[in-house]
Amino acid sequence: MEEELRCTLCKHLFRNPVLLPCYHSVCLNCAIRSQKPAQQTQPQPEGSLNNLNEITADYSDVDKLSLVSETDSGVVCNSRPNSYVGTPNIQGILFPPLHSSALSLNCPVCQKVVYFDENGANNLQKNRTVQNIVDKYVEAKHLPVFCQLCEGDPKIAAVMCEQCEVFYCESCRDNCHPDRGPLVKHSLVNPQQGKANLRARIKERKPNCIEHTEETLSMYCMVCKVPVCVLCLQEGNHTNHDVQALGAMCKAQKTELSHNLQAVSEKAKGATEFIQKLKSMIEKVPDNCVQFEATISAQCDLLIEAIFARKQQLLEFARQERDHKIKTLRDQITSCTSKLQQTTGLLQFCIEALKETDPTAFLQVGNSLTNRVSNLDMTWHKEVITTPWLSHQFDLTLDHQSVLEAIQQMTFSQMKPPGPPEMIPEECVTENNSVTIAWQSQPTSFVEGYVLQLDDGNNGDFRDVYCGPETVCTVDGLHFNSVYRARAKAINSTGESRYSDPISLHTAEVAWFTLDPVSAHPDIVLTNENQTVTCDSYEHRVALGNVGFSRGIHYWEFFVDRLGNNTDPAFGIARFDVVKDLMLGKDNKGWSMYIDHQRSWFLHYDHHHNRTDGGIDEGCVVGVLLDLDQHHLSFFVNDERQGSVAFSGLHGVFFPAVSVNRNVQVTIHTALDPPAEEKPCVGT
Repeated sequence: MEEELRCTLCKHLFRNPVLLPCYHSVCLNCAIRSQKPAQQTQPQPEGSLNNLNEITADYSDVDKLSLVSETDSGVVCNSRPNSYVGTPNIQGILFPPLHSSALSLNCPVCQKVVYFDENGANNLQKNRTVQNIVDKYVEAKHLPVFCQLCEGDPKIAAVMCEQCEVFYCESCRDNCHPDRGPLVKHSLVNPQQGKANLRARIKERKPNCIEHTEETLSMYCMVCKVPVCVLCLQEGNHTNHDVQALGAMCKAQKTELSHNLQAVSEKAKGATEFIQKLKSMIEKVPDNCVQFEATISAQCDLLIEAIFARKQQLLEFARQERDHKIKTLRDQITSCTSKLQQTTGLLQFCIEALKETDPTAFLQVGNSLTNRVSNLDMTWHKEVITTPWLSHQFDLTLDHQSVLEAIQQMTFSQMKPPGPPEMIPEECVTENNSVTIAWQSQPTSFVEGYVLQLDDGNNGDFRDVYCGPETVCTVDGLHFNSVYRARAKAINSTGESRYSDPISLHTAEVAWFTLDPVSAHPDIVLTNENQTVTCDSYEHRVALGNVGFSRGIHYWEFFVDRLGNNTDPAFGIARFDVVKDLMLGKDNKGWSMYIDHQRSWFLHYDHHHNRTDGGIDEGCVVGVLLDLDQHHLSFFVNDERQGSVAFSGLHGVFFPAVSVNRNVQVTIHTALDPPAEEKPCVGT
C-alpha cells in the first residue's frame, strides 16, 4: 500500500498530511509551496460583491440550492466541475469572488481549486488517519524519521523535543533548539521514542470543535458530513440538522467499508487465480508449439521437393505465432498484476484505516475510501477481463491435399468453426415485457455473425429472434410474468458453433406503462410524463397505452381530475389500429365502458348494452381489469364493480385505451393489484 502513503507532489511518504475538500491529501509543506495568489487562478469580478446572494446571482437555481443546503459544511462545490470553493470566511476557506480570497491551491490529483484567506493552506485540516498509518508503516519498516525544519531535502532526525513536538537533525537542533535559556528544561529523546510518545499523547487527546474550542466533538452532522459539538447544534451553523452519535456513525461507516472490501477482496482473489491460469497457459504454449511444428513437418515431408522452401516459411510463422502468444499472455499478466497490485494496495490501506481508533480521524476519509472501494467493485468486471486474450492452442492446420500446381499459394487456413458464445449475465436485463440479451465470442474464435434464439416463455421450443454481427439484442412485445430462455451461436465461413448455455430472464409480473403520444390522436394532449390526458376537441379522441397485452391478468385505474357537464369519457381496451377520432368502442377495434354523472354503458362496435346506475364525478377512480386467462374485461368505480363482466371471448393483443373530449381530464395509474374482492392469482 506504499503508493497510498506517498504525496503526489513530493513523491515521499506523507509528512504532516492535510486533507483537501476533495478528500485528497498532500503534505502541508507541499501545499504551502504549491499555493499561489488567487488572482492567478481566476480574475477578480468587476465591482464589489457584498453578500452571498450577489455571489450566487450568476448560477442556476440548482446551484443556488446546492449553495444554501451545503453552506454549513464549510465546503461547497459549484456547477463548474473543476473548482472547489468554500463559503465566505469559514475556517479560512473562501468563495472565490470575494476580494478576501488571497490564495488558492490546485489539487494535484483532481485539479479542483481551493481558495483561502491569507493563512493559505494552514487552514486545511490534518489528515490524522493517513498520518497514523504512515507512522505505523515507518515503524514497521524501520524507516528513518526526517527533520521537520530542514529546507529542501530533509536530513535524518537525531532527536525530538517532547515539549515542542518537533523532530530535529543535528544542525537544526543546534541552530533552532539550543540547550540554553528557556529551552534548557526541554526533554530531548531519540526519534523512535519521540514517535511513540507523540502517538500516545495524540491518542489521549479528545478532539475539540474548531468553532467552540472548549467543547468536545460528540455528534456527526449528516447534512454537512462533519463532526460537531453540542454548541454547534444549539447555536451554531448546524441547528436543525440531522445528526448521529459520533461513535455510531464511525461504526456504521467502518461496517459499510468492510462489506465493500469483502467484495473487492473476492475479486482480487479471483484475479490471483486468473494470473496463475495465464502462467500455466504460457507453460503449455511451447509444448503445443512443438506438436504443431511436428505436424507441419510431417505434412510437408509428404509433398515433393518443390514445397521445401514454403515449409520453412510456415515453420517460421509457427514460431512467430508462439512468440506472439507468449508475449500477449505475458502482457495480460502484466496488466492483471498491475491492477491487482493497485487493488491490494488499496485493500491494505483501507484495512489499516479500519484500525483507526479515532472516530473523527477515520471520518475524514471514511466516505472517500468507501466510494473508491465501491467504484472499484462496480468497475472490476470492465477493468479486469477474466478470460485469456488468446488460446494456448494453435488452431491452424495445413491443407496438405492441395495439388502440386497450387503449392505456391499454400498457406494456413482456418479449419475450425468458432466456439460457442458466452452470455454476459450482468448486462442482460428485463424491463416490463422486454428483454435485452448481451453475449461475447470466445477470444480465439473468428466470428462473422451470430444467431440468437428465444423460447416461448413457457419452456417451449426455441426460435430465431436475431441474426447478425451485433452482440446485444433487445426483444420487445413478450408476455408479462414469464421466464424466457435465451441462447446464441456463432457463425463463420467454415461452420457454426454449438449453442451457448441458455440464460433465463424473467419479465415483470405486472405492467408499468404510460399513454403513447406517438399513436394518440393529434388533438390529444399528454402531460405529467404521459400519464395525464386532456383533449383540445369537443369530439371524443382516443389515446392508447404504450404496452400491449396478450396474456395474463392486468389492472389499471384512471383518476378523474376534471369532469364537465354533459360529458361521458370512455375507458377500456383497443386494438392498435382502432379508429382514434371516435368514442372508444364505436368501431369493432375497441371495447369500452362510457360513463357520465349518473350511469354507464358498455360499448363495442357501436352496440350499447348493460346500462348500470351510478356515475362518476371529479375525484372518482375508474378501474379496468383485463383478464386474458379467462378472456374477459370488467370495470370498477371507486373499487366497486360497475355492472357484470363487460366483455368475454377476448383473444389477441389489446392495448389500454381511453377516449376524452375537451371537458375531461384523467390520470392513469398502472402496475396495480385488482380490488381485494376480485383479486385473483397473478398469472402470465
